[in-house]
Amino acid sequence: MLHLLALFLHCLPLASGDYDICKSWVTTDEGPTWEFYACQPKAMRLKDYVRVKVEPSGITCGDPPERFCSHENPYLCSNECDASNPDLAHPPRLMFDREEEGLATYWQSITWSRYPSPLEANITLSWNKSVELTDDVVMTFEYGRPTVMVLEKSLDNGRTWQPYQFYAEDCMEAFGMSARRARDMSSSSAHRVLCTEEYSRWAGSKKEKHVRFEVRDRFAIFAGPDLRNMDNLYTRLESAKGLKEFFTLTDLRMRLLRPALGGTYVQRENLYKYFYAISNIEVVGRCKCNLHANLCSVREGSLQCECEHNTTGPDCGRCKKNFRTRAWRAGSYLPLPHGSPNACTYAPAPRPLLLPQCSGAELGTSEGGTPPRAHPALPLTPLQGGDSCPLLPPQPAL
Repeated sequence: MLHLLALFLHCLPLASGDYDICKSWVTTDEGPTWEFYACQPKAMRLKDYVRVKVEPSGITCGDPPERFCSHENPYLCSNECDASNPDLAHPPRLMFDREEEGLATYWQSITWSRYPSPLEANITLSWNKSVELTDDVVMTFEYGRPTVMVLEKSLDNGRTWQPYQFYAEDCMEAFGMSARRARDMSSSSAHRVLCTEEYSRWAGSKKEKHVRFEVRDRFAIFAGPDLRNMDNLYTRLESAKGLKEFFTLTDLRMRLLRPALGGTYVQRENLYKYFYAISNIEVVGRCKCNLHANLCSVREGSLQCECEHNTTGPDCGRCKKNFRTRAWRAGSYLPLPHGSPNACTYAPAPRPLLLPQCSGAELGTSEGGTPPRAHPALPLTPLQGGDSCPLLPPQPAL
């Protein structure tokens, strides 16, 4: 029954430009056959599959218990973080939990009590799988956004890192870069790394909580402000060098370099109001399957593509055995609207040459003229050429 349902779904009319169907059962002059299309999984909430690591050790508050203040009430330090009390603890998992309406749960760092030593933290999100961003990365901070921060990405499961975006209240002072906004970039610079001041200046800890990595603004350069011209976006993803790779990653890392200061300088007399607190990190994207799969599932704790087009591997990055007539290639969004699957094709394995078998009793007369004798212990021997069994070496007379 499930097989028939799957076949029915594959036979539905193909929706233009969605790339959500990998193959369809069609009728040709030679008979019914599968027709392949470029395909990709649907976007999903990637935070549901993430592994998080917070560094350095001891940066999470609560061990030992610690009191902290807010910028709005800097001398009313009635809040407490205590890792041994579930009601007062702020572990990393609270950045990814499902919050009830109006109740924010959050990870929190220790306070800046050791000033002027830097208060820095790394938060690494890992998927152990290549993924492609399809919407903004949104980081929600409680008690104020960092004044200096770097978002980095990795393409090799955290072995190497590259900057993705810089954030500062003064980009020139912090990083020696001019401030820019993603929405102001051109088609040729949409994949450039920039520094933005839009999310770091003090606007009150309750009013402005979000820090974004703007994927939609970059998509809008090609697809329009409402993202309606997706055909043009898909065309540019194929033709613009480095654009598709810009949205691809295996890991994200937030490097928190300086906490919110409340719109002023560091006040040494009250360092308990300086810390980081993150209530949510939203990452929306899809598994990277090289346009060879429309489904992605969890296997052995990791995301993996359900590969089609006779491909295999976590990212459908190679041809199956016996389907290597030509080198593997990724699928393509072009030509519109259904793209090119670049499927791997069947390459039958060479058939072994079957030769007659000679038993010991069938071996021919030796050059010495002795008659043929049975050799029951001699294994079956395939002929290497000709049409007669090989001769035994001369045998001594009995």
